[in-house]
Amino acid sequence: MTPRIPKVDLGEVGENMIERFGFVPAPTEVAWHHPEFGEAATAFGGQVASWDAADESLKTFAHMAVAARVGCAWCLDFNYFQALHKQLDLGKASQVPRWREADVFTPLERDVLEYAEAMTATPSAVTDELSARLLDALGPKALVELTAVIAFANLSTRGNVALGVESQGFSSACEIPLAAA
Repeated sequence: MTPRIPKVDLGEVGENMIERFGFVPAPTEVAWHHPEFGEAATAFGGQVASWDAADESLKTFAHMAVAARVGCAWCLDFNYFQALHKQLDLGKASQVPRWREADVFTPLERDVLEYAEAMTATPSAVTDELSARLLDALGPKALVELTAVIAFANLSTRGNVALGVESQGFSSACEIPLAAA
């Protein structure tokens, strides 16, 4: 599928992204039809990525779980690629789309993946019991951060799907293929 809104030539902004990252993210090329939103989304995404109260693998797996649930091929592909570059466990990351069937996740990781899916459900399906387990395991700051990361993932994934943004093939750089949901 091609984006439902054509990509914008970002000019110097795109050139800077290519220099910095080696590519221009497709969601940015679409979002830049509204430059104020594009700048805000890029800035907020950078802030979210800089937080460090919650474990990086838990946050990445949570974003991937949201992407798999919503059907955002771009976010799933990109976050799996990011797992490689963050030196996370690719054996686990590759199994996020089928985490309920996979036997590689710890009880905490399963709770995080369940939490991501529960936050993504409409209406929200987060339970007091699940929240309490995560609060006990992570503490309040990390749980707030994880919640914000999942909320950001919902913003990103749902927008990408609605706008028709598809995978850019980042995960092809990973040795382990990404499991199908």
